[in-house]
Amino acid sequence: MDADVTDSAGPPSDPDHSAGDKPQGRSQEEPGPEGGNPEGGPLGDGAPEDGAPAAGEETPAAAEPEHKPGAGGGAGVQTWADRPKDGVVAARKRRWLRWTALGASFLVLIAAGVGWWMYQKLDGNITTDTSAAAELKAYEKERPTPVVMDAQNILLIGSDSRAGDNRKYGRDDGGSQRSDTTILLHLAADRKSATAVSLPRDLMVEIPGCRTGDDKETRKQFTQFNTAFELGGTACTIRTVERMTGIRIDHHMVVDFNGFKDMVDAVDGVEICLKEPINDKDAHLELPAGRQTLNGEEALGYVRARKTLGDGSDTERMERQQQFLGALVNKMQSNGVLLNPTRLYPVLDAATKSLTTDPGLDSLRDLYDLVRGMRNVPTEQVQFLTVPRQPYRNNANRDELVEPDAGDLFEQLREDRPVAVVPADELKEAQDQEGKREGKQDGKPDDAGSESPTPTPTYSGSSAADDLCKQ
Repeated sequence: MDADVTDSAGPPSDPDHSAGDKPQGRSQEEPGPEGGNPEGGPLGDGAPEDGAPAAGEETPAAAEPEHKPGAGGGAGVQTWADRPKDGVVAARKRRWLRWTALGASFLVLIAAGVGWWMYQKLDGNITTDTSAAAELKAYEKERPTPVVMDAQNILLIGSDSRAGDNRKYGRDDGGSQRSDTTILLHLAADRKSATAVSLPRDLMVEIPGCRTGDDKETRKQFTQFNTAFELGGTACTIRTVERMTGIRIDHHMVVDFNGFKDMVDAVDGVEICLKEPINDKDAHLELPAGRQTLNGEEALGYVRARKTLGDGSDTERMERQQQFLGALVNKMQSNGVLLNPTRLYPVLDAATKSLTTDPGLDSLRDLYDLVRGMRNVPTEQVQFLTVPRQPYRNNANRDELVEPDAGDLFEQLREDRPVAVVPADELKEAQDQEGKREGKQDGKPDDAGSESPTPTPTYSGSSAADDLCKQ
């Protein structure tokens, strides 16, 4: 055999083992056949190669051949013997990553599907009032012109219809309804304040000629305010408010009893404090005195009760409604409802089920934009008040506006200027002190020449930050 010929595929031939039969991973120190070199190549005439130790001598550790992957011979065999194990781990890792990616994609698709279903459900809950929009368009020339474009004025109407699910709250007069509660909500252009002004249902106002549901025209008349909703629905009510205030109504919402109840239940109730127990059969309400949390049914009875609470006037009932709405807003903000989609969904579901709006607010996106604009308003700047009113001179059971106070309030809102509210007793005390100061003025030139900023008009009212249990 030629000394220069080597078997590059492995060890030399063996009588018992062919060249390709040698197990991979065999130790390199294992001597080759007939005492051959550890590299597995024959030595020709049996003499050691140049620089190789003589037979019987141990190979020094430093002299061990360098093992390089891919090199031929035993070194290559040992290195590749470890690759299958690394390859299995890498393959498993790749499979795990693929399954993880598939699982994540599947969850994303499921979440997107659920999200779309929820959106469609909420969006479909809302009823659009197209008839009101059409009638308002017909009377566009007589409507006020918006003064501050980014401010919004929304008319909130609480319907007292006894039809359908609401029949248990009273007699259904053939489907007729009146506006049991009407609130003019002004959102400042900078969205740093919100002012809700209650308009008494018994307020004597001038109602324009309106078109009824059976397409008849009513005559212009001077009567109590909630007659407008009974005669001509939402459009007639909006035109009456615009004529009275000079404020352009941008949007409207009509909410019935069930919508209010469900919203209270969606936030797990609202806490109030009662100085005296309540037992009002007409309002289906019986409550003990003290601190307590009202559920939806109890809350509805509380804001509707009239004859058995206070002096039985509608004015006191409006104040209770304002305070309760403030507590509801505070509950929603303090519990993070507006910022938590999981908690916000039940509230939106409850609200949209019993909500009728104009086409500009009839989608979930429109309502979300409205809520998003309000969620950063500080609770102390969410203010509630009743338009300045007093008993009507010709009928003490009706109301009339107090001027110029009411006109000043409407002008502030129309021009998007701020107003302030304080409890009634604090306002009276402040007015008494102001009267004393004016009586002591001596009219000196330096007093007349002093300049001071115009004070913010202050009215009797409350804010969402007020604690009903500390009053």
